[in-house]
Amino acid sequence: MATPATGARTPSTSPSPYSRPDLYDLLFDSLDFDLAFYLGLARACGGPVLDVACGTGRVALPLLRAGFEVEGVDASESMLRRCAAKARTEQFTPRLHRARMAEFALGKTFPLVIIPFNAFAHNLTTEEQLGCLTRCCEHLAPGGELAFDVFSPTPAMLSQPDGVRELEMEVAHPDTGLPVRLWDTRRMDAVHQVQHSVIDIEEFSDGGTVTAQHRFETDSRWVWPVEMVMLLERAGFARWALWGTVERTPLTGATGDLVIEAWKAGA
Repeated sequence: MATPATGARTPSTSPSPYSRPDLYDLLFDSLDFDLAFYLGLARACGGPVLDVACGTGRVALPLLRAGFEVEGVDASESMLRRCAAKARTEQFTPRLHRARMAEFALGKTFPLVIIPFNAFAHNLTTEEQLGCLTRCCEHLAPGGELAFDVFSPTPAMLSQPDGVRELEMEVAHPDTGLPVRLWDTRRMDAVHQVQHSVIDIEEFSDGGTVTAQHRFETDSRWVWPVEMVMLLERAGFARWALWGTVERTPLTGATGDLVIEAWKAGA
């Protein structure tokens, strides 16, 4: 009899990247590739919007600025605190809830629920994936829409060797203008569809030397399109559309991205 794989590994001693919302914002707060997509969905339904895994408010704050009522859910207390503080500086007071995305229960429904920027990938088991999608469906009004994006690797991505340190992005520090670099060293578990990442964030002096280095570790699970269809059906959605980009280009499997729109049955 074959021995089932468990996927067990030695627990990490490095913190989660979400334990440092200041560094998270330094790298990602200005990212806007998906804002037109989520703002367009909000305009179509009129709000309110539930932002699941809202983090520090990268998408929630532009929605608030556009005049929509927004509530947020996130598992990280530190990310929620920063989100609330940023909102207060703009005189916004969104309702924010600390809960895992597979377990939240707010006792109300929304015409639109979103899970931006690959956050769904932090559901590492099928049970967690179904829990998240089921909770989202339960929090949708009849006919309401869930929209999110998630990593779905190309064959070329999976064929890359493990353990190679790669430069993912470089930004200029907003205070100094000096470089801040994010490196990712990945290990791909093809059996469990999990990517384990060791993330190094480096801050530089004007002389080009590293003045601070921050190390984090995180896991994320990818999803195949056919797998996503089965998850959506089991979670109770009536219909769905899968795209290759947030511009709703056809899904070809060539981009590494999977964008999902799913609708609850109407009244």
